[in-house]
Amino acid sequence: MAMKATLRPTTIREVVENFVDNNEEGVRGLNGALNIRPKYQREFVYDAPKQKKVMDTIYKGLPLGTFYWALNDDGTYEVLDGQQRILSFCRCITESIALDVYGGRLVGFDGLTEAEKDAILDYELTVYICEGTDKDKLEWFKTINIAGEPLTEQELRNAVYTGEWLAHAKALFSKQNGWVTTITDNKYLSGAQNRQIWLETALKWVADRDNIDIEEYMAKHQQDKNADHLMVYFKNVIDWVETLFTVYRKEMKGLPWGIYYNKYHKNTYSPSEIEQRTKELIDDDEVQNIRGIYEYLLSGDEKHLNLRTFDSKLKRKVYERQEGLCAKCKEKFDFEDMEGDHIIPWSQGGKTTEENLQMLCKSCNGRKSNK
Repeated sequence: MAMKATLRPTTIREVVENFVDNNEEGVRGLNGALNIRPKYQREFVYDAPKQKKVMDTIYKGLPLGTFYWALNDDGTYEVLDGQQRILSFCRCITESIALDVYGGRLVGFDGLTEAEKDAILDYELTVYICEGTDKDKLEWFKTINIAGEPLTEQELRNAVYTGEWLAHAKALFSKQNGWVTTITDNKYLSGAQNRQIWLETALKWVADRDNIDIEEYMAKHQQDKNADHLMVYFKNVIDWVETLFTVYRKEMKGLPWGIYYNKYHKNTYSPSEIEQRTKELIDDDEVQNIRGIYEYLLSGDEKHLNLRTFDSKLKRKVYERQEGLCAKCKEKFDFEDMEGDHIIPWSQGGKTTEENLQMLCKSCNGRKSNK
């Protein structure tokens, strides 16, 4: 059957009847007939100002936009578009959240007059009921969500790879104060947890381990009963990090620890030596990228440190002093064909000073760098 949409005028009073917001049972309204947060939907992301706009729009009787619900085979519905607005007014009404939108009074729903309550509850929503296959519903969901609060890449992936595995993965990585928080104490992951960024990070790491992309990994595991394998992998990463880097520093937050784990976890390191070297590098004025210290300690590659370089004025000064001659091959070159070089390398204690600068042609400097 082709996808079709039928207008179903619906009041807020109907939607909030027996509203349930439970992590285990889900989020439902319309006396249990409306699944407000299906598996492919995102977490609640509206902040207080956006909730206020929703309630202010309703209070003033202005249009709140169009809502799309999918009709299920059993006659119930699930929200395709409008979840954030529905959750906003349901929570503000059932929890009596005070958002200072009612005629300038800082009151929640319970503090309104009966007439004001009725005006809000009798507000009529423009709801279209969509009928079609599951694939139709998901495609429509992605299409109609282009406008408004944009979906993250992971939220779009979640729309495709639904199932018990994804539900468990979201419970582990996307629920506030959930399992991942107990493992990391919010120290290592950056980005919005409820926008699936933490889940995306974990999936990116484990997919990198398997040399595939996130979509391939999700497709491979979509039919699994749980995400225990992802949980074990992620815990191994964090345990490895905390074993090697015994002192936590703010620069560690948001680094691609899983990628480092995949590359380096089979190597042998001394945690005490790593900590001592970390202190030395942080104290070294030549090191311009503190966050790069961590991969440098794992790989030994100086490029991660973004070491100080000689500025153009100083290089020009030494170039003139050398009369345009390369300090190695003694051939003459234009300034643009020469590069500043540390006479004593940084790894041997050399500093980025005039006394430690020599101008080399690109060929000589390249040969020195390769050594």
